[in-house]
Amino acid sequence: MTTPPRSPRLLVLSTVVLAVCGVALLAVPHGQEQQAPGSSPVSVTGVPSSAAAAPAGIAPTIEAAPSKPRAASPSPVVPSALPPHGEGTAGDRTVQEALEGAWPADLPATDERELLATGRALLRADVTGVGREKWPEIFRHSAAGSPAFAAARFRIQAAIARQDGRPNRAVVHLVWAGMDRGGTFTDLRVTDWHFTRTTTKGAPAWTPQPRT
Repeated sequence: MTTPPRSPRLLVLSTVVLAVCGVALLAVPHGQEQQAPGSSPVSVTGVPSSAAAAPAGIAPTIEAAPSKPRAASPSPVVPSALPPHGEGTAGDRTVQEALEGAWPADLPATDERELLATGRALLRADVTGVGREKWPEIFRHSAAGSPAFAAARFRIQAAIARQDGRPNRAVVHLVWAGMDRGGTFTDLRVTDWHFTRTTTKGAPAWTPQPRT
């Protein structure tokens, strides 16, 4: 039995249908199933629905809410960056560099020099008793007490002066070594002295605050 020849019009129509189907298939993204009519994109907790409906293989971009500005604070000092205990004066430079690297300078040079000089003197007066008479309001409860450390074995290893949250407040951060009355020598001790900027006789000055 001989098959009758196909109509040229039918061949053309079949070719057009196949071409339309091919275009429709190419228009669907690879790996993405068609969504059922009437359904909405599934949203992930804490992620916008538009981000959850992103095509596979494309990571959605989520914009975080701006955070509140925070006051300057020292970065953590890596313990391995500090010299070992008992290193002596050879390790003081390393301690100073570690402090400066953890807390960048944020005060005018004149203020920093004034704060450092006063902070060092206050620390010496506090632990050795030398010079307490200069600050009777600071040491009124310990003026008659015996010093806890010997002046001859006291050493400041490093010191920095930085803002303390506000432009009119500052803190002097000191690292020091000393021998107590029991004969025990310990280095890498830490003490902070806080200051407020006041005006005395028309001239601004940094006033130390009693330690609590």
